[in-house]
Amino acid sequence: MHIFITGVAGFLGSHLADYYLSKKLTVSGNDNLIGGYRDNVDSKVKFYNFDCEDFNRMDKVLKDVDIVIHAAAYAHEGLSVFSPHLICKNIISGSTSVFSAAANNKVKRIVFCSSMARYGELKPPFKEADHPNPVDPYGISKLAAEKILKNICEVHNIEYNIAVPHNIIGNKQRYDDPFRNVASIMVNLMLQNKQPIIYGDGEQKRSFSDIEDCIYCIDKLATDPKIKSELINIGPDDNYISVNELYRIIANKLKFNKDPLYFPDRTNEVKYANCSAEKSKKILGYKKIKNIDESLDDIINYIKKRGVRDFSYDYELEILNEKTPDTWKKKTFLNLIN
Repeated sequence: MHIFITGVAGFLGSHLADYYLSKKLTVSGNDNLIGGYRDNVDSKVKFYNFDCEDFNRMDKVLKDVDIVIHAAAYAHEGLSVFSPHLICKNIISGSTSVFSAAANNKVKRIVFCSSMARYGELKPPFKEADHPNPVDPYGISKLAAEKILKNICEVHNIEYNIAVPHNIIGNKQRYDDPFRNVASIMVNLMLQNKQPIIYGDGEQKRSFSDIEDCIYCIDKLATDPKIKSELINIGPDDNYISVNELYRIIANKLKFNKDPLYFPDRTNEVKYANCSAEKSKKILGYKKIKNIDESLDDIINYIKKRGVRDFSYDYELEILNEKTPDTWKKKTFLNLIN
């Protein structure tokens, strides 16, 4: 079996690649290396360095592929409010390119990694049967890509499943991106004796999911012949904590004794977001392997091993006004004092 993974140098994609290599399967994948690290990719993976939006190249590399897992994304929910063209082009155009190339090459199945952002401003826990109400361009574009996938697969007789991971954390996650990955950002800053930044009152809550708890679930969506045309949340019903609590746990682990810096709320940020795991437990046999403490230990050890990094502002802000966070306009992470 030949599995192709988009975003294979990224956090989720590289873990999937490692998993399938351990199963002795043929693994290939692409990445533009904006959101991932090249050394995340095992040498046994056939690696292609190009963006998913390049349909002609995507069409060529998907020849003789059995299953496509589309994990690539500029997963920047907050940034999408101020760079909507960048994010929507990546999610919608990039996804359509992947789905179209897969259909043209008659792949057996496509798994699309969507986002909890598809649910938006709903009462948690979010359930798969809920009517989505995304509040930012990222969530809207993920929902649009889901609908495009269903249409293409139904017309061209391709199997598909849609995974909706919670806030995934763990090793191999990029930690020098100032726009996403709150746990990794905090660890990277605290290891440099710099104060983390928290938006709003810090009481916004998320349910964090360890990467190891996601991989076997996505594998079932990719390879189980009995699971088809499903949309399933992947992540725990617990680990539901505030950003303030997250800060306190990490600070305690690192013996960091400085207070965080508080800045105004980010525009359109959902306050409370967590998903129901009932469907994943029933269909995928989901069971939490790691708790939040173990996940954070993995992040800390990973960053210590690789070394702390300055933050890299790789994405341009398209809309600059009074609502754009000053921390982004002024590139505050580069100016924090240790």
